Amino acid sequence: MMRFLQPLWLLLTTSKDSDLRQVIEYLKEENRILRSKLPERLTVTARERNRLVKFGSKIGGAIRELISIVSYRTFCRWRADAEPSKDKKKAPKRKPGRPRTKEEIRELILKLARENNGWGSTRVLGELKKLGIMTVGRTTVAEIMREAGLDPGPKRGEGSWDEFVKRHAATLWAADFLTVKSMTLTGFVDLHLLFFIHIGSRRVFVSSPTVNPDSSWVTQQARNVSMQMEEWGLTARMLILDHDTKFTRSFDAVFEVNDTEMKRVGPRSPNMNAYSERFAQTLRKEALDHFVVCGEKHLNHIVREFLIHYHGERPHQSRGNVPLCDADAEEPRILKFPSGEVKCHERLGGLLRHYYREAA
Repeated sequence: MMRFLQPLWLLLTTSKDSDLRQVIEYLKEENRILRSKLPERLTVTARERNRLVKFGSKIGGAIRELISIVSYRTFCRWRADAEPSKDKKKAPKRKPGRPRTKEEIRELILKLARENNGWGSTRVLGELKKLGIMTVGRTTVAEIMREAGLDPGPKRGEGSWDEFVKRHAATLWAADFLTVKSMTLTGFVDLHLLFFIHIGSRRVFVSSPTVNPDSSWVTQQARNVSMQMEEWGLTARMLILDHDTKFTRSFDAVFEVNDTEMKRVGPRSPNMNAYSERFAQTLRKEALDHFVVCGEKHLNHIVREFLIHYHGERPHQSRGNVPLCDADAEEPRILKFPSGEVKCHERLGGLLRHYYREAA
């Protein structure tokens, strides 16, 4: 091989440019002939590829006309792979996926969750932000709590008030007062109503109005609602009340005879007596706010008409969107094959409307 290259090098060093071009043309043609004797595709080793890149890179752009063992594009790719890029950075050597939360942060999350039974993952995350820890999200906090056997929702401990209400709905009642302004010859006076609502069925008992809700009157209303409960077949194991001073000891005694427990909510906590608050809002919005009440009889008439509509005609979304009288029935009065003319029954001068079909 050396015997062949030495004369070639000698020829190249002593030849003129024209002579060199002729030598190159001859070598190219000879290379084509030799390549025609070989398979179309030649496989080169990594060492051979490096040698081609090493010598070919020195030629410069002329390699485009000389190279025949592979395409010029392939040669450029070989050369790019062989040259170290300044822009390339070594990838960090770590396990794939999100890195594990620091151990001190994990311990702090569990400390906050265990020391505060009413805190869920969102509440714990808020405390972390107050402490300047911004590297974790709510999902991460919830996952850390689950791994430690803690519920990420705010339900740990004895349970929430909402769970308590739902658990005792069948035997749970709530009571509250409602005050209505009444116009008289001497000016406006306050008329007081005492109402009781059964949480499970949403049935309501409303007392007659009075201007003086003293102890004897309140106690009498307790007796009246007890008889109504018996008539409806609804027991009362618990009665939710606020701390109104009108709920006297004699009032409590009427219910305690039947083993009813008084459940008084905290001060300024309307959400703990939400069903009573919602009924009072419904009564005002759908009836009382549309009238100037003129005396006890007038108020009593408005309330009685509203209760008839409330119990027998008005659909209730919380009870399957049917009237209360049909909510507990096996087959509610829903016409599967409606026929007949649609009629409307009005109460309180058309304020309350009930639609039904006239029998065909």
